[in-house]
Amino acid sequence: MSEVNIAKRKEKCENCTKQCNKKQSEDGANSNQESEEVNGQVNEGSQLLLSACLSCDGCLSDEDTLKISQQGLEEVERVLALNKKCDASKHKVLVASVCPQSLPFFAVKFGVDITEAAHKLCGFLKHIGVQYVFDTTLAAGFSILESQKEFIQRYRRRHHDSHALPMFTSSCPGWIRYSERVLGSLVTPHICTARSPQQIMGCLVKDYFSKQQQKLSPEKLYHVVVAPCFDKKLEAVREEFYNSMLETRDVDCVLTSGQIYYLMEQRKVSVEELDSVPLDQVLGDGGDVALVRHDGRGSEGFLEHVFKHAAKELFGVDVQEITYKTLRNRDFQEVTLERDGETLLQFAAVYGFRNIQTLVHRMRKGRVPYQLVEVLSCPGGCLSGRGQAENEGGAGRLDKALVNQMEEIYSSLPVRLPEFNPNLHTLYQDWLEGQDSSQARKLLHTEYRDQSHGHAQPPHMQW
Repeated sequence: MSEVNIAKRKEKCENCTKQCNKKQSEDGANSNQESEEVNGQVNEGSQLLLSACLSCDGCLSDEDTLKISQQGLEEVERVLALNKKCDASKHKVLVASVCPQSLPFFAVKFGVDITEAAHKLCGFLKHIGVQYVFDTTLAAGFSILESQKEFIQRYRRRHHDSHALPMFTSSCPGWIRYSERVLGSLVTPHICTARSPQQIMGCLVKDYFSKQQQKLSPEKLYHVVVAPCFDKKLEAVREEFYNSMLETRDVDCVLTSGQIYYLMEQRKVSVEELDSVPLDQVLGDGGDVALVRHDGRGSEGFLEHVFKHAAKELFGVDVQEITYKTLRNRDFQEVTLERDGETLLQFAAVYGFRNIQTLVHRMRKGRVPYQLVEVLSCPGGCLSGRGQAENEGGAGRLDKALVNQMEEIYSSLPVRLPEFNPNLHTLYQDWLEGQDSSQARKLLHTEYRDQSHGHAQPPHMQW
């Protein structure tokens, strides 16, 4: 990288640091309620969001910036336009995969129930030229099952592997980027290797659906994911999710829920005039058509699913209901399994930048009692992603009324355990050649690396 670019990045970073420090002092002066205790000292709480920090282009390389520039509406419009031209060799089959946490946003905006919102969204996407529309719940099922299996393996080797526990969940790209670039080897060996639902969906579309259902080479499909979070764009452009031989990504483009809604407004499409079209199924017409969700409040519920599975697998305990104990705030909670006064399992859910800071402080001091931590960079979880929950006035503030509505709508979906989804068992056999096969390992898992060298932390983040 040229010295000019390095100087520009340094200038941006220093400016960001100044602004963050300014924000910290302002918040400290204006509100005593934001103060928190870290390492025995009171630290006036900053409103700096992890997602905002990581998405700032001050820490992105020129290559990162170029890749992310291809993650926008303009790129999707370009592909749609090419499909209307005569040169069929450049045509692509457009596939959209919708995260279940995005559907409540459209239900609120459309003023309909969540199933009708999914059908209206599907109708819009097909109206503009998308051929297939899936939801990513099936992929999330794979991610949960693989996470459960990995936790059991890590737990059983905990006495001879210092990196086995705690295990950190890996579905949040903001947390992953922060871990790799800032925290490094302190955290990366502890991150679950199961791919996120988004990237497993990428494999399902580009490896299974393209070859077995469409008889097409993966590069002939253009795969768009609709997600509540901007950081999902950073995940899609990771090097390991790119096939250099075929020059194609598992996920070609990520659009946020807000970007899709903006596209509807731009095209002056009203909800009333949209057709209600059922979502497509990866397995074809024989697939499950009902919308379902997994356990957990507003996210994919990795903590709850792994906790219940581990309690049964390791200790023979059937856990029906999970009781959360709130610690610092609603976004820092723990769950405990006890028997005869002995603590068997202790898990935590840690959401938001400030709670992540506290977690890392404790880890550096060797004071993390948990075997598993579900970590999400957005306060409130995935439903509060900045790609759909930000106030229309901007300024990085959440629309709390919107979030409350989305939480209520999301919780109305019936819960289905992935263990009882026959489609997952079919795909394990027909696509992956078994649950413990090398193919399953290759397509459902990845690795996270220490990239902290050369990514210095700004002064206000030196812990």
